[in-house]
Amino acid sequence: MGETFMKDQEHLPETAEDLNELMRVRREKMAAIAAKDIEPFGRKYHVTYHANDILNQFEELDGQTARLAGRIMAVRGHGKASFAHLMDMSGRVQLYFRQDVLGDDLYENFRLLDIGDIIGIEGVVFRTQKGEISVKVTSFEILAKSLRPLPAKWHGLKDVETRYRQRYLDLIVNPEVR
Repeated sequence: MGETFMKDQEHLPETAEDLNELMRVRREKMAAIAAKDIEPFGRKYHVTYHANDILNQFEELDGQTARLAGRIMAVRGHGKASFAHLMDMSGRVQLYFRQDVLGDDLYENFRLLDIGDIIGIEGVVFRTQKGEISVKVTSFEILAKSLRPLPAKWHGLKDVETRYRQRYLDLIVNPEVR
């Protein structure tokens, strides 16, 4: 488990075969999640704050427990600690996952997550050594597993027809249209 993983560097599949392979891997992860008696789709989750609340009210929330839910937009990590960006309807906040805090089983579940998955987290609000406001995750639930990859974030979604037909996708990957 000491390998570095950079899920935020996933590229869009170039061919239909690449897309099928990526979706096959994501289905395998979904099956692994279901094998642990975790429902991979659809669940209600009570939140206490949104991402922008954490960022705007940091002084009052520093050290406090918060519950958030949203879509994973990036994951980076090494070994027993990882960072992820969670995006909800209000904005984006950084999450900090540590194996010693979550425990081996829950951290293994974290490793099954992909960009685009929707999770609910509970954790403590803090500021990292580099000064970024974050939430140290103490527990999380998988609310919905994403089987299809999101478009590459640095290219965005440019095709106008696709943007109109798949409006939900346009809202996810192009923050300027929100």
